[in-house]
Amino acid sequence: MGRLPRAALPWLPLALLAAAGAPEAPVSAPRSLAWGPGLQAGVVLPVRYFYLQAVSSEGRNLTRPPPGPAQFKVVVKSLSPKELVRIHVPKPLDRNDGTFLIRYRMYESVNEGLKIEVLYGDEHVAQSPYILKGPIYHEYCACPQEDPQAWLQTLSCPTEEPQIAKDFASFPSINLQQMLREVPKRFGEERGAIVHYTILNNHIYRRPLGKYTDFKMFSDEILLSLARKVLLPDLEFYINLGDWPLEHRKVNETPGPLPIISWCGSLDSRDIILPTYDTTHSTLEAMRGVSNDLLSIQGNTGPSWANKTEKAFFRGRDSREERLQLVQLAKENPELLDAGITGYFFFQEKEKELGKAKLIGFFDFFKYKYQVNVDGTVAAYRYPYLMLGDSLVLKQDSPYYEHFYVALQPWKHYVPIKRNLADLLEKVKWAKENDEEAKRIAKEGQLTARDLLQPHRLYCYYYRVLQNYAERQSSKPEIRDGMELVPQPHDDTSVCQCQGKSPSREEL
Repeated sequence: MGRLPRAALPWLPLALLAAAGAPEAPVSAPRSLAWGPGLQAGVVLPVRYFYLQAVSSEGRNLTRPPPGPAQFKVVVKSLSPKELVRIHVPKPLDRNDGTFLIRYRMYESVNEGLKIEVLYGDEHVAQSPYILKGPIYHEYCACPQEDPQAWLQTLSCPTEEPQIAKDFASFPSINLQQMLREVPKRFGEERGAIVHYTILNNHIYRRPLGKYTDFKMFSDEILLSLARKVLLPDLEFYINLGDWPLEHRKVNETPGPLPIISWCGSLDSRDIILPTYDTTHSTLEAMRGVSNDLLSIQGNTGPSWANKTEKAFFRGRDSREERLQLVQLAKENPELLDAGITGYFFFQEKEKELGKAKLIGFFDFFKYKYQVNVDGTVAAYRYPYLMLGDSLVLKQDSPYYEHFYVALQPWKHYVPIKRNLADLLEKVKWAKENDEEAKRIAKEGQLTARDLLQPHRLYCYYYRVLQNYAERQSSKPEIRDGMELVPQPHDDTSVCQCQGKSPSREEL
């Protein structure tokens, strides 16, 4: 690949690229910047992506969309004319701040490599064309990197994840025999939502415990996706597929807490947290099976700040009583708040009194300047998406958290509101009266979320959790009675030939 200038290296904090510039200045294609994991052959992701920063001829980063008719366009094709491959390259996503998000999904692998042309008008941008030497594998190609450390370095994974360190502090060692004795009895009864996994020789085996384990498709698909990319450590563990974290024993109790893996944590539990099934599925199925994902949302954040409706906005199900209070507040203060319940399940008797709001497309949320984030049964899993918009998030105080909350600070990345919503209207009024400060907090939150929620970071996080877990296990994992192999998906439409190996039967 062409050499990137230091300022355009893939993993620079995005906040550094929001330097003030003159938005009316023309774009200089050669001075504009391109960076990101999609410009590296070794980073295999369901959707590959990279970023562009429009830069003026004076060398200043533009902070608003470039003027004039010329647009960025990207062409991704095989280096060899003999290799005809399917690659979906949608239009660049304009993030409304002078930066653009480029995505492409490969449906076949290439042996020779890829040529990526990035153009502004008819001129090449930065170091374009970028040459990525093959082989370059598509998502369903099972060609794992056998050196996990090299894989972590290729992805520029952080060396430390504060939430992982915090979660494992309670578990300096993991007694697998205790887990085998206790977990099925404590959490695997009929109403349980636990799945017992063993990873051995990079194969995934599992047995569901309990009645509510349908969501295992989400844990299956990310573990299989990881195993296609990197050699996983051998380990045996239990994943909780329910909403609520499970382990409430204290560290000093006897017996002590068990390291159950969950999608959501809480202040009074000891579960080890992974990214939620929602953000995981959104990453795996981007540009394919889901309409809202962590990348597409970045180019669909509504009108500019000045043109957004100056109200706080909420839509959602009735999964928490505070959500009903929110609707009542909106009825009494329509000039400050637009809130509605779109489906009644928990409080059906309230529908007649509060009314049922029509469903609204998620991208339309960002027509409003302020977004209210209120818990559902646990943490509201829409929060990552709200953070990636360019509205100010008013976040309810909560005992629940997702894997990335530890990096966020109130009044820097969001505006906090009390659990009982008593200060919500006051905070909305504050935001209206302090528009520049509200805009600054919204932008800081957005930039931080863009960094933390990049798809490659999700893979880093999953691997680090599995790695930490495996290092602490005091006995060898085994394939237990009742476990079945979770097969890698078949891809009959393309041949996958791993470097130095013959194509496997299931890949032909």
